[in-house]
This record gives sequence, C-alpha cells and structure tokens, in this order.
Amino acid sequence: MNVLEIIDTPVGNYAPDFELPGIDKQVHHLRRYLEKFRAVGVISMSNHCPYVKLYLHRLKNIQREFYKQGFTLIGVNGNDASQLAIESFENMKALAADWKLNFPYLWDPTQDVIRSFGARKTPTAFLIDSNGVLRYKGLIDDNPENPSGVKRHFFKTAIACLLRGQEIYPKQTEAAGTAIVWRN
Repeated sequence: MNVLEIIDTPVGNYAPDFELPGIDKQVHHLRRYLEKFRAVGVISMSNHCPYVKLYLHRLKNIQREFYKQGFTLIGVNGNDASQLAIESFENMKALAADWKLNFPYLWDPTQDVIRSFGARKTPTAFLIDSNGVLRYKGLIDDNPENPSGVKRHFFKTAIACLLRGQEIYPKQTEAAGTAIVWRN
C-alpha cells in the first residue's frame, strides 16, 4: 500500500515556491509573481472536476475585480493524467480556451507543489502575501452550486482584507470538491 505524504503548509508559514510549466508555453515561478503583485491566489484545479467548472466564472471575476489592486490568480492542475486522461496538458489548454481563462493555468506533473500546499481537493484556494506567507486556504465561498445564494465569500474577503492590511478571518476553511487523483 502506498502512503501519501502531504506536507500541508500551515497558514502563517511560507508557501512552497514553485517553477511550473503553463499552458502558455512559459515557465512560471511563484517568486516572480510575488515580486510583481501584492497578493497571489493559487487554486488547485482540475479539467474534470464539476466543482471547478461551477467556480470558473467566479474565479475569472475575482481576477478581474482585484487585478488592478495588485492581485493575481494562478490555477494549478496536479491530477495524475496517467490515470485520468482528461487531466492531460493538452486538455488543460482546451479547458482554458473553452472558458477563456484570464489567469495562468499551470501543470504540476510531479504533484510536488499541490502536495506541498496541502491540497486534497479541487478547487482549493490558497492566498499568499507578497512576502510569500500563506494567509488563507480553503473554500472559495459557501455555495458552489448557486452563485446568487452565496452568503460567505471566504476567498474574496481574504483577498480584500489582505490588500487593505486587515486581519483575515477565518484564515482556513475545509475545502469542498473532488478528491485529487494521486499517482500510484
């Protein structure tokens, strides 16, 4: 039996740095984003997860709303494409084109990055300040199925608080979504 080790970076600790290929044929470094932006949101994503698809419009809106204030969003797919072909790099490109994503979509073929962040489900939101410190992780909001029924915008509130220099509460919520497909 394989035992999966998830590092699970705690809120308040430094986020794991990464260097991952994007669907734009560029290599993306977290450190470079942190030099350019006041806050970076990383979302564990998947090509097949129905929860991710429920959130894509909301994620695009979050990117639009906060980009000019010094925030950017980054999607990371760490699902094992050898077990689930829909998770391939080519299918990532197709998903991004179909949904007209306005943020980078990166591939984590070794699963080291999502494992280091502590992602277990897609989508999971991680908010990192410009010093590289993880400030929030968990749910995007409290109602995946109905955007108009959202009562608590956890991720948006965390971003707004961080950009205003205010305390974030809650700092962590339990993500809901589809389990990540881990390599054997």
